[in-house]
Formats: sequence, C-alpha cells, structure tokens
Amino acid sequence: MTDEKQPLLIGPSIIIENNTENQTVELVTSPSGLSKDGKSKNSQYNPASERYLEHPTSNIDTLIHLLKGNIGTGILAMPDAFKNAGLFLGVIGTLFMGAICTHCMHILVLCSNELCVRNQKPAMGFAEVVEDAFSVGPVIFRKYAKSIRNVVNVFLVITQLGFCCVYFLFVATNLQDTMQFFRIHMGVHSYLALLFPPMVALGMLKNLKYLTPVSLIAAIMTAWGLMVTFYYILQDLPHTSTVKAFATWHQLPLYFGTAIYAFEGIGMVLPLENNMKTPQDFGGWTGVLNTGMVIVAALYTAIGFFGYLKYGDHILGSITLNLPNDALAQSVRAVMAVAIFLSYGLQFYVPMNIVWPFIKSKLSNEKALQYGEAVTRFVLISFTFIAAALIPNLSSIISLVGAFSSSALALVFPPVIEIVTFWPDRFGKYDWIMWKDCLIIVFGITGFLFGTYASLENILYHS
Repeated sequence: MTDEKQPLLIGPSIIIENNTENQTVELVTSPSGLSKDGKSKNSQYNPASERYLEHPTSNIDTLIHLLKGNIGTGILAMPDAFKNAGLFLGVIGTLFMGAICTHCMHILVLCSNELCVRNQKPAMGFAEVVEDAFSVGPVIFRKYAKSIRNVVNVFLVITQLGFCCVYFLFVATNLQDTMQFFRIHMGVHSYLALLFPPMVALGMLKNLKYLTPVSLIAAIMTAWGLMVTFYYILQDLPHTSTVKAFATWHQLPLYFGTAIYAFEGIGMVLPLENNMKTPQDFGGWTGVLNTGMVIVAALYTAIGFFGYLKYGDHILGSITLNLPNDALAQSVRAVMAVAIFLSYGLQFYVPMNIVWPFIKSKLSNEKALQYGEAVTRFVLISFTFIAAALIPNLSSIISLVGAFSSSALALVFPPVIEIVTFWPDRFGKYDWIMWKDCLIIVFGITGFLFGTYASLENILYHS
C-alpha cells in the first residue's frame, strides 16, 4: 500500500474536500466485488489502518472542525429563512432539514467506507466516491462514471464560488452599515470595489499553511459575534402572535434555499472522517457527526426563531444588519465582517483546487504555465466580485446558491450514490433503503427546481 498521506483539515470551512479530488482514479471494471451473501470479498481490508497521517485529529478536534465548518454566514441568514417559512413551520422545517442533511452525510460516509473496502483504497473524496460507485455499479451506469465525477466537481465549484460571492457581499454590506455609524455614506458597490484588491491578495495565497492562523482568529470572532447577537435578540421579545406562524406557499422555496445553504456542510464530512485518529467514532447515534449536527441544528433553530420573533418581517439578509445603531452592535458587524473576510481565502481554495488542474492540463506553453495559475485565480475572484455586484441582495443570493447547488450536493447525490453502491439486492426488507433514497432524491430535486425558480424570480423582480 502506498504511503499516501491524507489531507489534514485545518480551516473553519469545507475547503479541504478537494485536496484529494485531483488524484488519478483507476476505474474498477471488474464485478462489484460482492460475494453471494451480499458482503464484500475484501471485508477483511480496513481502510482506516491503511491511512498514514502526520497529524491525525482527535474526536474533540473533529467536533470543533465540524462546528466551525457549519457555522458561518448561513446561521446569520436563518431569521430571514424563518420569515419565508413562518415561526412554527420554520422550527419544524429547520429540524427536518437538519435531520435529512445529517442522514445524507451518514450515507456518504457509509458508501465511502464500502467502496474503500471493495477497491482497497485508504480514503476517498466526494467526487471520487461517486465515480467509484458508478464504475462498479449497474453495468448501464458504468460508462457515466467519469461524467458524473465531473458533474459533482462542477457543482462543488459552483457552490464554493457562490459562497465566495456571499462572503464578498456580506463583508461589503456589514462594512457599509458600520461606516454609516461614523457618518460615512457610500453605496454597497463602492465597498465591493474597495474590497476587491484585498480579496485578490487573499485569493493569490497558494499555500494553506499561510491561511491557518486566520482560521483561528475568524472562529473566535464568529463565536463572539454570535454571543452578542443572542444578547440583543433575547431582550424584550414580543409575543409570538406578532409574527406569522406559517408563511405563504410562494415563500417556502426561498426558505428551502436559505436553509439548505446553511446546512450544506457535506463537502467537509469525508475529509474529517479520513483524518480522524479513531474514524469509527465519527458515525453512530452518539458519534461525532450526530453530536456536532445536533448542536448546529439547535443553534440554527434558536437564532432563526428568536431573530424572526424579535424583528419580524423587517429582518434582513443577515441579522447583524438589524442590530441597533450603538457601539456594541457596530462592533459585531465589524468583527463578523472581518471574520468572513479572513475566511474568503480558505473558501476560495476549493474551486481553485478543482479548476486549476483542469486548465493546467490544457496548457503546453511554458510562459502560459508560469502565469496561468495567477490569471486563473484572478479570473475566478473577479467572477465572484461581478456576481456580488450584479446581485447586491444578500438574502437572494444566499437562497439561490442554496437551492441551485447546495441541494444537489447535500440531498441528491448521496442517495443516488447509495442506490448505485448497494444495487441490486442490499436494500433491506422490502427494499426500504431504496424507497427512502428515492423520496430524498424527489425532495431534493423539487427543492432544487422550485427554490431556484423562486430565487431567480426574487432577484429579477424584487432586487
């Protein structure tokens, strides 16, 4: 077994997903590797024992990474999501979405472990799992293995660039609000232009070790900002009758987009599990994944419930923009803006790590190779800047990113992978696993279609 060192998760976002995405994959063209009893012929192979990690993470380390990776701009948008669902439907919907997203994370880990055993690989990334599943799945699907891997990578790039757009706009809007406190009045586009050079500088950093210290600073700032935000929204709460318990059907797709944006942390699941000292502790009812996601779901529900109850239909795309105009509240906006700004470079690492190897393979000129990476970085950063400038509405862009790309990654691909991996006869009694997966796929596709349509309509006619 090669002495392959798996990537160590070091940041507060999902940026590590694709450190392994660009490794060469040999398609397995032999049968699925299952014996007559439905079990893997290589069941004695233990992927975890074949991982050579320089710095494996403990259970506590993994839990902290999981929390940091799921708590970002999405949590600040949850009160706006509740506005589009209603107070009580928002609670039910958020807990339901959290449960489904967590289940899909378990599916991905389960299928990854199964395919690692079959193909005797120590670890896999998201796109590699879907490719291997299709390459040894039903014969009719095997020829699409490379194509489906590319589709997953495209969605990963779109999702991460969408996150970068949200980061751009979040920093600009909060900075604008903070500077108004000092009687400096400029439009959001002016702040976007001012932010462009430092964002380019962050995006040009190639080595993650230079970004490591800022992740800790950003995490501390985010925690402090959330505590102060709760301090404000828990004071002088009105009666629940002052807000809608249930919103209109027309608004629900916008809720779906924002909620799935907040919960879409599936890209970080495999890197976390791959880098654990005791990966067997990641799953299970009381494992690291469930523990972390219960905390995340509770925080999302709490800030969504109390934030919407406090500010009602006047809630904005980020709850920090609704805080009062005093020094403490302004410091929260400034701190959260700095924290998200510092996270931009980490978030940008994923799409660059997918796009650059593809572009590099197309270049043959030595001069093009010398400057190609810098040009690629500049173009991608410019794309996020232009998108943020064209859609200067934080809630709309969050909902669009969530509905279009996050729903596919979090709700559609995992159940598809499970069906293909365990086809045709490992679906339990009455094939309940397959029917369950089909329901999740239908739910994900429905949210994708209606959420994307409603978000685009909201951008075109109400921005």
